[in-house]
Amino acid sequence: MTQEKLIFMLTILASLLASHLLLYLFFRRLASFFYKPTTDKGKRALRKLGFSLKWGLFFVIFPLAERYFSPDDMDYLRHHPLFSVLFVVNLTWILVELSNVVRHRILESFDFGKSDNLKERRMITQLDFIRKVFVIVVVVIASASILMQFESARNIGAGLLTSAGILGIIVGFAAQKSIANLLAGFQIAFTQPIRLDDVVVLEGEWGKIEEINLTYVVVKIWDQRRLVLPITYFLEKPFQNWTRTTADIWGTVFLYVDHTIPIEPLKQHLKELLDSSPLWDGKVQVLQVTDIRERTVELRCLMSARDSPGAFDLRCFVREKMLDFIQRNYPESLPKTRISLEKEQTVSGQLAQP
Repeated sequence: MTQEKLIFMLTILASLLASHLLLYLFFRRLASFFYKPTTDKGKRALRKLGFSLKWGLFFVIFPLAERYFSPDDMDYLRHHPLFSVLFVVNLTWILVELSNVVRHRILESFDFGKSDNLKERRMITQLDFIRKVFVIVVVVIASASILMQFESARNIGAGLLTSAGILGIIVGFAAQKSIANLLAGFQIAFTQPIRLDDVVVLEGEWGKIEEINLTYVVVKIWDQRRLVLPITYFLEKPFQNWTRTTADIWGTVFLYVDHTIPIEPLKQHLKELLDSSPLWDGKVQVLQVTDIRERTVELRCLMSARDSPGAFDLRCFVREKMLDFIQRNYPESLPKTRISLEKEQTVSGQLAQP
């Protein structure tokens, strides 16, 4: 190896070391002027951005140093297609990581811990969808830029243009379902019939919206199962959204008792139960006779809670305690079936003849 080539190799190594050292010394201080992460995910995203920038700085430093240390009989590496490809890959990496840092920067300005976090969930739903679309656009543009670095790829592209019309029709028919899902994703992200963490009832299941992707939605069912649905489902079929406008929800408990049950003691006991429970939000508390049937009386206990999981637990609590109260104090008023027996009397002188 000649001395010039040795110096050139050392130049590459020095550029790598300089880029990594500069970012190691100054990146965290400079980034703190714009973003100070408060979560582990935010800190991890910032570290990934810093690592991508270390390599990005190399692609800036090396071309500046190359002109002074490159051997006379060697073409500049920055003009080589491989160098251009690596530069595009690194730039794509930086943009993707930067979008993730921006996402965490915005999200950390909101409080997701409060019970009524509709505004925050609306923001994160739109933000996640926009970032996913941005990443796809960046990757597509980067892929096209990489292909354009090679003459053979440009020739293939020119040949394909002659049949682009027919190909477009074929692809359009083949991908119409995917395109419909993608457009539905845009509509859901901005009209928001659902948001992340919304409580929904669909397909006979109760759960929360866990993921909203470009073409499908993942619903986390209460028993930890996952229901995966195409995103068009939420535009084409009816479903229940219990947190569409507020997280507050009312819960009902139905009791079926005998007609002899006294109502006032039950109302008083319901009040005592709700006052003692932290699940009740103090807004709604009602016990009413909602139906009288030939065998039972229907009582409805109506109560409110801060969110749907709390409402479910509160309903179970009230149902158990009200049943226990009736069993202990009015066992005779539990549902029963009445049978009336009449003694048959035979009329004198009217005995059956053999």
